[in-house]
Amino acid sequence: MKKKMLGVVVLLGILAACGGNSMSVVGAWVEPIPGMEGQVQGIKIEEGGNASSINMATLVYESWKQNGDQLILTGKSIGNGQTIEFADTLEIIKLTADSLILNKGEMEIQYTKQK
Repeated sequence: MKKKMLGVVVLLGILAACGGNSMSVVGAWVEPIPGMEGQVQGIKIEEGGNASSINMATLVYESWKQNGDQLILTGKSIGNGQTIEFADTLEIIKLTADSLILNKGEMEIQYTKQK
């Protein structure tokens, strides 16, 4: 009986360490579009690694993955008659149920979760 109980305690500890209560980046995250009152832009992050842009025709997100506190977004930048594939690595500064703050170099992006 003690071995079974110890096994359950160890299993629960492993599950907790694996982030059983951790926040997920999955969702639609938006920020105001500068100079366009009431308009938003952002990214939709879906289960399974798919991503898409919200109101950004020239920046087309396609996929995402998370590595610790890094969010890696891949897609295509479209403009001036050319398409350039990209992979952006951003640091997750803050993640709550309704807020996602990312940092890349000196740029900080503050998203709110779209309902």
